[in-house]
Amino acid sequence: MTRELRSAGWGVERRPFDLRLQWGVTDRQGRSALPTRVRLFPRLTGANLVAELPGSGPGPVVVVGAHLDTVQGSPGADDNASGVAAVLELARLLGQLPRRPAVVLLLSDMEELGFVGARAAARDLARGRHVKGMLCLESVGFYSDEPGSQRLPGGFPLLFPEAVRQVRARDGRGDCAFVVHRRSSQAAADFWVRAAEQAGPRLKGIALRDPRPDGFLGSLAGLVVPPLNNLGRSDHAAFWNRGIPALMVTDSADFRNRHYHRPEDTPATLDYDRLAAVVAATAATAVFWAPSRGS
Repeated sequence: MTRELRSAGWGVERRPFDLRLQWGVTDRQGRSALPTRVRLFPRLTGANLVAELPGSGPGPVVVVGAHLDTVQGSPGADDNASGVAAVLELARLLGQLPRRPAVVLLLSDMEELGFVGARAAARDLARGRHVKGMLCLESVGFYSDEPGSQRLPGGFPLLFPEAVRQVRARDGRGDCAFVVHRRSSQAAADFWVRAAEQAGPRLKGIALRDPRPDGFLGSLAGLVVPPLNNLGRSDHAAFWNRGIPALMVTDSADFRNRHYHRPEDTPATLDYDRLAAVVAATAATAVFWAPSRGS
């Protein structure tokens, strides 16, 4: 991983963390009810990889990230090697630009235990500089042209009627990427959807606007409206909770991919043409969202 980033021209730093008495979740296969998975970890030690292009100063940045880990017993091709591969290709594309955007790449550890690495990274990055926004790539490689292959969580028809209408207009095909965002990241999400249209005809972006505010109040709102918690199931939530605008691009994981968190989540199940379109749309959005710096 470090070798690939450095060969694309990025400086890479390994940032260890050592945390005591951390609430999180188990990383067993499948998806059981959250209350049965919550546990207190006496100690968690891991490391994130953080990459920047040479010459980056202390100014505002946009973080683009994906988590490195998977659950026990699953090779994790979609969740989340697809996101990691997208970040590595993004590094190659952005490293070739004459005017380089102020982007930090984050490959985070222990997402499956409850965004542990992302929480450490959000704290560390925000401590030293202004983080303008975060773009999370979470399970972005599985697609299906079969009608009815896309499922939606309970309550979504009431909460997100326009997004549900778009899914139903496509006969429920799982051929789209969802862009989960809040008001603070609306412009970046809208740009990603438009960029996906330009990237190729086989990928459509569907925006899902989480009505909750960033910060602590947004976390509490999930207790009142539980379906909204499905919108915070990856590392972007750690940035939301710190009041940082963020969005997540996802194929919706277990609401589409029957191999989710199972041994069958292998590279042969992925759609690489659509994954390439995700990378193109993400690269364009990173350039749009981030400040630019001279070469």
